[in-house]
Amino acid sequence: MRIGELAAATGTTARSLRHYEQAGLISSGRAPNGYRVYEERMVVRVRNIRHLLAAGLTLDDVHAFLPCLDGDVSTAPPSVGGLRIAHERLAVLNERIAAQVAARDRLEAALRQAGAGLVRPVM
Repeated sequence: MRIGELAAATGTTARSLRHYEQAGLISSGRAPNGYRVYEERMVVRVRNIRHLLAAGLTLDDVHAFLPCLDGDVSTAPPSVGGLRIAHERLAVLNERIAAQVAARDRLEAALRQAGAGLVRPVM
C-alpha cells in the first residue's frame, strides 16, 4: 500500500509515517515510480506505535518495543523491560508536571500580589 493508504488506514499523516520510518520503527520498499510502498503488516505496527505514543512514551521509548510491534501490544502482558520504560517515562512526566505546577503557583502568587487579589485561582 502507498503512504496515503497507510495513513488513512491508521488515522495518522504521511508526515508522521515518514518520521516513524526515519526513526527506524517502520520500513517501506519503493515502487518503480519511486513511491514508498508498505506491507500490509505495517497497519498493525503503526497502530501500536500510535498506541504507545498516546500512552505517553516517546519514539525513543517505542524502539524498545520493536520486537512486539507487529502483535497486539494493547492486550499483551507487559514485559519487565516495557514496565521499566513506562515507570521511567512516568517519573519524567511527574517531574515535568511538578515543575509546571510550581511555575503556575509562582505566577499566580505574583499576579495576586500585583493585582491585590483580582486573580482567581485556576483549578
